[in-house]
Amino acid sequence: MAGKVNHSYHILPPDIWPLVGSLSALTFTTGMVFYMHHVPATETDPAQFGSWPIVLGLGVMGLIATFFSWWGNIIREAHDGHHTPVVQLHMRYGMILFIASEVMFFVGWFWSWFDFALFPAPIEVIDGVSTSLFGQDGEAAARTFPHVGLEVINPFDLPLLNTLILLCSGTTVTWAHHSLIHGDREGLKKGLWATIALGALFSSIQAYEYVVAPFAFGGNTYSSAFYMATGFHGFHVLVGTIFLIVCLARAYAGHFTPRQHFGFEAAAWYWHFVDVVWLFLFIVVYVWGGWGAEFH
Repeated sequence: MAGKVNHSYHILPPDIWPLVGSLSALTFTTGMVFYMHHVPATETDPAQFGSWPIVLGLGVMGLIATFFSWWGNIIREAHDGHHTPVVQLHMRYGMILFIASEVMFFVGWFWSWFDFALFPAPIEVIDGVSTSLFGQDGEAAARTFPHVGLEVINPFDLPLLNTLILLCSGTTVTWAHHSLIHGDREGLKKGLWATIALGALFSSIQAYEYVVAPFAFGGNTYSSAFYMATGFHGFHVLVGTIFLIVCLARAYAGHFTPRQHFGFEAAAWYWHFVDVVWLFLFIVVYVWGGWGAEFH
């Protein structure tokens, strides 16, 4: 029969949203570059790129529109029966590769942390050029990480509390997953509510930790590496929380079934990844990184 589908794959029709998403990402990053280079927002001459708030705003709006429209299309495709077992398998491969790329992203921050910690060197600026300080005998001057006199955050205070919160959130999202598999929709909703609440609590405590931290961003390698590593993890917690909120809304809409719930499964995988990264951060950055230093 003409037009009959005789395979398990989903052939996607042409869609404008990948193009819109790419252009929006370019616009967003351009606006961020203008902002971070302190381009004046009140500059009226377009040649001076003074309209960065407009550029940034257009990028953000384009990305949000892409998220809603593109992912909405994927949900509709699932409901129309296009997500066959083969398609779901390949979507799982895609999520695994995405998480693997995120792992390598954090490997870079851990690499820089260990590099600063194991091979710290005082830095001085001579004629605008950063240079390592060496003694007359050719040996490096005294090296410390954190720097002498720098107070650090007590790992067994707020960081330990946040560790317990994330570990608990890992159990609640697993509870939600098992409830879904066994057809318990109320358990799914309760588990998601608990996980979202714990994620929001974690983010609130980390924001407070940044406010009361005894050191600011920049100025030395310890504070720069600390804020970049923990800050990007905090951003991933925020993204994961939004991911779970979307799953909660879909749970109330009755989208998930015990046999087909890849959207929730991907969110659960992502959340467990965030938990594992935090455990490494807690051990390496807070405990080992601040060993021997004075606690705030």
